[in-house]
Amino acid sequence: MIQSSETESIKKCLRHINSPCPLNHEGVVFCATLIHNYHMNILQEIFADHYEEMIYTLHPRDTVVENVGKMINCGNPSYGGAMYGCPKCGKLKFVPFRCHSRFCPTCGNKYSMERTTNMSFKLINVRHRHCVFTIDENLRPFFLEDRKLLNCLFHAVTSVVSRMFFKMNMSKNFTPGFIMVLHTFGRDLKWNPHIHCLISEGGYSNDGFWRNVKHFNYTYLRNAFRTALLNEMEKELGPSFKKVKASCYREHKHGFYVYAKPNKCDPKVVTKYIGRYLGRPVIATSRIDKYDGDFVTFHYNRHEDDVYVEETIPVMEFIKRLIPHIPEKHFKMIRYGGLYARNREIDKHLHHAISRENHHIFRSFNLWRTAILHAFGYDPLKCECGATMLFLKLYYKHAHVSLEEMYEKVMSRSRRKRSSA
Repeated sequence: MIQSSETESIKKCLRHINSPCPLNHEGVVFCATLIHNYHMNILQEIFADHYEEMIYTLHPRDTVVENVGKMINCGNPSYGGAMYGCPKCGKLKFVPFRCHSRFCPTCGNKYSMERTTNMSFKLINVRHRHCVFTIDENLRPFFLEDRKLLNCLFHAVTSVVSRMFFKMNMSKNFTPGFIMVLHTFGRDLKWNPHIHCLISEGGYSNDGFWRNVKHFNYTYLRNAFRTALLNEMEKELGPSFKKVKASCYREHKHGFYVYAKPNKCDPKVVTKYIGRYLGRPVIATSRIDKYDGDFVTFHYNRHEDDVYVEETIPVMEFIKRLIPHIPEKHFKMIRYGGLYARNREIDKHLHHAISRENHHIFRSFNLWRTAILHAFGYDPLKCECGATMLFLKLYYKHAHVSLEEMYEKVMSRSRRKRSSA
């Protein structure tokens, strides 16, 4: 409950906001803080400096233009935000809106946290195996030219994993739970589509019996994945693909490379494991070491031998490597299979790694304020005087917007969509 003195402080804050020219002490501090707090990160600088050149020389897809535009303006106060005020000392703090683009390093991390949490809620309380399904290098251009073919990767992995468990006992029809995550990038940022798959070490039968599985038949997985993927691609591409298909069989007599990560995905650590290996963005800003306007220097640990590699390339080459990894709008990079893709009554007897009662606790870690507190060790709404700041007003493109007005806009837009459907 806010005390009367606190209410007066908030009213005082609001008077300063409503003032057409807040030139008093608090107003000046607020304006200075607002300008000072907006600093582009290094990825924003790179794309802002070369945005027009990217448009006219690389001719990017519409979704690339949309996501890059959002990312460049992420955190820009002129696009609006929320105003907070301290009920004790009257100090103001403006928190700008974010872009919510998956390509943005800031919002991408937030998106990764949220999807990691949602994935964790699906997991059964058993050990999981992290397998990686890779493809022939000569097939990569097909997926870049026709991005709908990326669906073939998911279909192939689903059929292969399901079939491997089904063959263990055909009458029981043991079904595993597995999560597939598409990565289109290698550590050097080049186009390299592959599937990371987290598979339960066990399957659930139709009559409610769980069977633990310690041994995965990788010989079968490699051969079956090669066959399933090439057949899927031939369906989409037609007879013109037959020559490439025959070449893949000749060069990969033992199948495409499928391997398991050495990490043990125990139920206690699987949530952190998912966030680290499955939910990461294309590149973190911490990996970009230098940008001088013409060249970009970044680093990575080479996959083959874990050797530290530092690479300096022209800025347009850097941009050219990054933008293919922006997915098409509404394309699902994460998909569920087996137990995790169904909702049957018998499956409710299975114990999950995170109980339903604790879901709200894990979701609270993803809230803006809590996430900053855990990541950086400070409370963004804690005033210097020790009091907790309170929400005052929303701003959108320099104009104050009431919560009621925003709600009405969202609801009317929703009603229009329903009526047009």
